[in-house]
Amino acid sequence: MKQSIRHQKIVELVKLQGYISTDELVTLLNVSPQTIRRDLNELAENNLIRRHHGGAASPSSAENSDYSERKLFFSLEKNHIAQAVSRLIPNGSSLFIDIGTTSEAVANALLGHQNLRIVTNNLNAAHILMKNDTFKITVAGGSLRQDGGIIGEATVNFISQFRLDYGILGISSIDLDGSLLDYDYHEVQVKRAIMESSRETVLVTDHSKFSRQAIVKLASVTDVDYLFTDQEPPKSIMELIHNSSVELRVCK
Repeated sequence: MKQSIRHQKIVELVKLQGYISTDELVTLLNVSPQTIRRDLNELAENNLIRRHHGGAASPSSAENSDYSERKLFFSLEKNHIAQAVSRLIPNGSSLFIDIGTTSEAVANALLGHQNLRIVTNNLNAAHILMKNDTFKITVAGGSLRQDGGIIGEATVNFISQFRLDYGILGISSIDLDGSLLDYDYHEVQVKRAIMESSRETVLVTDHSKFSRQAIVKLASVTDVDYLFTDQEPPKSIMELIHNSSVELRVCK
């Protein structure tokens, strides 16, 4: 395969998935690891990708991917995570469901439950959940984004009035020092309110978030009660989890 064609395919895969590992590229493109590493270095120099140890990600760290693209990223992995989270939540529980495509996958996985009381700032999740007529669903007020998320000071104030059993929380990035990061300052304020108003915080994230970069800090991974993901996190994060009370669940 010509180098120019490989480069085009790599850029397309990174755009579609958000992150792709060197091993995956070696298998998909049928070339040596050394060739892929050279390709990634060259693409990174031209700002077509962002180089990571072990793979490549989208070059932008200042804004999130388009919602329609994010729904496609690691959809199978998100469904595995969602099914595992649904097994944690008992019938009759109360919970927040946050903005994000993984949170929406959790909403879908919860449809077999009974008598859940749900507060959400995610219109897409609310639309999914309303299929179950035993659920009591409350939607937070605030400013509506194009992806169906509701954010703003009114959203924070509304959520802060509740005390619920679980907070289902997504995140855009987890740094190697354990920092939970997102792109939107206003969204982070809502996430923080959900954490403060939940008896237990459940963080749901696929493995690509361990290699992305965002700019607004929410908290540390050690501030959540559960971390549901589809692959074991990097070593530095595993050490943080090992020395904390966080319960890690790797969903395959």
